[in-house]
Amino acid sequence: MGFLQFLRQNAPFLSAGFLLSFTSSYGQTFFISLFAGEIMRDFDLSHGQWGLIYTIATTVSALAMVWAGVLTDRFRVRYLMVVVSILLALSCIAMAGAQGAVVLGVVIFALRLNGQGMMSHLSIVAMARWFNATRGKAISISSMGFAMGQAVLPLAFVALLAWVDWRLLWLLAAAIVLATAPIIFRLLREERTPQSVAESSAALGMGGRHWTRGEMVKNWLFWGVLPLMIGPPAFGTALFFHQVHLTEVKGWELAGFVSLLPLFTAVSVLTTFTSGGLIDRIGTRRLMQVIFVPFVLAFFVLGQAQTLWGAALGMMIFGICTGAQSTIPSAFWAEHYGTRHIGSIKALVTAILVFGSAIGPGLTGLLIDLGIDFPDQMTGISIYFALTGILAAVTVEKAARFFASPAQVDVVGT
Repeated sequence: MGFLQFLRQNAPFLSAGFLLSFTSSYGQTFFISLFAGEIMRDFDLSHGQWGLIYTIATTVSALAMVWAGVLTDRFRVRYLMVVVSILLALSCIAMAGAQGAVVLGVVIFALRLNGQGMMSHLSIVAMARWFNATRGKAISISSMGFAMGQAVLPLAFVALLAWVDWRLLWLLAAAIVLATAPIIFRLLREERTPQSVAESSAALGMGGRHWTRGEMVKNWLFWGVLPLMIGPPAFGTALFFHQVHLTEVKGWELAGFVSLLPLFTAVSVLTTFTSGGLIDRIGTRRLMQVIFVPFVLAFFVLGQAQTLWGAALGMMIFGICTGAQSTIPSAFWAEHYGTRHIGSIKALVTAILVFGSAIGPGLTGLLIDLGIDFPDQMTGISIYFALTGILAAVTVEKAARFFASPAQVDVVGT
């Protein structure tokens, strides 16, 4: 099937996946961190205190995801999306009126659970379940929503921040969420139930069978790749979370650094499509064995950069990281553990990754308070990716002998 034909045949489902991932932006760190300066000022918080609040709230949201994410195995995405959209919009409204550190923590929890957690989960699980033979391509297209959010929203909201009070901008975010929900609902009017999809076109995992979440947790492959999988949400989140601090230490203008995001996004988009095609052709095993390399390079280059030109190079490499991360791991879980229980499996994985995104800001914020600036931490982060990447590569290679690859078909359009 040609690419254009694939788009035409599956346009409603792919568009819904795109909009779901885009809407997750309002609970993503790159968006929340745009207001870090105003939040720390209005709530009288240090970098470490702000990072601690963010860590606790995100950790609790990760625990909630273990339960909430399982709902995708029982209910249609379009109905879950309506509930999550309403909750996300209410969370944005609550941020606009938040007073006090405790209330701030509750609001961050709600934003992270409904935005980064559930909206992202709905998008990825839908693509992993609805598509088999073209899963990589489908995930890469739907993941454009993440890239579009990172490219458009920071530029737009930083520009507005110069003229509009930051709290009012959260009301704008709520309005956009509510305006998008009916569009997604209509796009998914022909969506089948998760049970019917699982029965009619399930893709088997290792050993030619479907793995439950409990079985996956007891499997050594899961634990071999987990340390590497935690790295991107932990330290990628920290990079965006501390972008205000980073620009201050480097002596760069925040607007100048934010202006690099479209360049970062362009590379991310190109990598997303490239990796999606590679997944469909060669699977995820080889890709998982090299995915750590650009992370090692990105953080080393950003840590050493003295000018925005150096930052541009680092962000371009980080774009490769983000593009690969948006497709390869998501397809990896479905490919190796099957799709019948993918909702519960991805719920646990998403919860762990959300927990990783909690660790990053908290740990790096504490180190900043102790006098170790974030740029100085980046060499250590590079070493972390190198070590965990080697562990994952060896583990995935070992798993190859147990992998069964039955014939696959597309879910959508059958």
